[in-house]
Amino acid sequence: MDRLLLAGTNSGCGKTTITVALLAALKARGLDVASFKCGPDYIDPMFHREALGVSAHNLDPFFCGEEMLKRIFVSHAGKDVSVIEGVMGYYDGIGSSGKASTYDVACMTDTPVVLVVNVKGMSNSVGALLQGFSHYRENSRIVGVIFNGLHEKQYPMMADIARAAGVEPYGFMPRKEDLSIDSRHLGLVTAGEIADIQEKIKALGKLAEAHIDIDGLLALAKTASALEADRLPIWDGEPRVRIAVSRDIAFCFLYRENTELLESLGCEIVYFSPLGDETLPENISGLYLCGGYPELYAEELSTNTSMLQSIKECIDAGVPTIAECGGFIYLHDELAGYPMVGIIDAHAFETKRLQHFGYVTLTAQVDNLLCEKGDSICAHEFHYWNSADCGESFTAHLARRDEDYLCIHATQSMYAGFPHLYLLANPVFAETYVGKVVGYAR
Repeated sequence: MDRLLLAGTNSGCGKTTITVALLAALKARGLDVASFKCGPDYIDPMFHREALGVSAHNLDPFFCGEEMLKRIFVSHAGKDVSVIEGVMGYYDGIGSSGKASTYDVACMTDTPVVLVVNVKGMSNSVGALLQGFSHYRENSRIVGVIFNGLHEKQYPMMADIARAAGVEPYGFMPRKEDLSIDSRHLGLVTAGEIADIQEKIKALGKLAEAHIDIDGLLALAKTASALEADRLPIWDGEPRVRIAVSRDIAFCFLYRENTELLESLGCEIVYFSPLGDETLPENISGLYLCGGYPELYAEELSTNTSMLQSIKECIDAGVPTIAECGGFIYLHDELAGYPMVGIIDAHAFETKRLQHFGYVTLTAQVDNLLCEKGDSICAHEFHYWNSADCGESFTAHLARRDEDYLCIHATQSMYAGFPHLYLLANPVFAETYVGKVVGYAR
């Protein structure tokens, strides 16, 4: 399984731009390529799928152990090559330990690493930086570097500096402000919001072909050792039940692994748009309202009264429902001053800073839709908006500091709260949910 990992010195160094450019160039060569994103980010993989048309999944050491992480990779690797994009700086993770870092993913998958370095304001100091990153941990796996924001005339000198530091140069990307991909407070602007996205991606791919040593990177990817793990299961019979899953410009934050796991348990996933559709799909036995940016479309969501009524009737009837983050605040009485579904008797409001940001371990305080009291699962929170009633059915332990807090509204037919679930972190939660869906269908 040919593979390489693009890591960054820090957030904002340009690794996402270079990853997109490299994937575009590999696709243009006609290769079967897959991408993976380290960490809990659901926006970059979605961007890769929608804008580039490549298979994209997450690899997160906090969510799952080494064996499950390998299973995810083996199950979705590209036939020709896989590109793993890092998160934050290469060694950055939880606290001073660096747990769940990109480095951890490189070690678990035994993948060669190419460091992305933004060279603005540097020349010979790049050598010190490369030596530091290469030797900070034993067997760092850093074997190469791609320079970002470099002028073509500077490359020969920078390449010599890299080789002197014991790191192979694999080219550079020139600075092109007109090809930058905009971001929002939760990550990249989604692919569907960028009118000229295909033109930008094509141009980035051409730049990569011209200035990055693609052949060298493909040869490097072939040096990756054999990686063995059991593949994730696939349902090979007729679907037992139908689950409606929100998907449009307002609701788009969803781990693909979650729907794939539900499919492997015999569920047919039926997508719908809370913005554009009048009612929920027919003959559903489960509902999944994922996260996104409902606050940006509060007025439009509020005026779609037939959908609001359809969802409320569905939940009131006991249809097993998962609502995460944006889906959770959509269920409130009010969002940004606009009436919403009205299942959660509270209003959602904007704040000026991230709320409970980071990895959490959730422990159930009551028997509920997904698990029994005392059961746990790893999750992630990342939101600026808050609720007047976040719930108290689970205790969340924040990984980055010793802090516990209550959250989530959970009953035998509903899970609704801010934490985003990664169901492969504890597949029993998915199995329990599907059991409830099947029970409702019967």
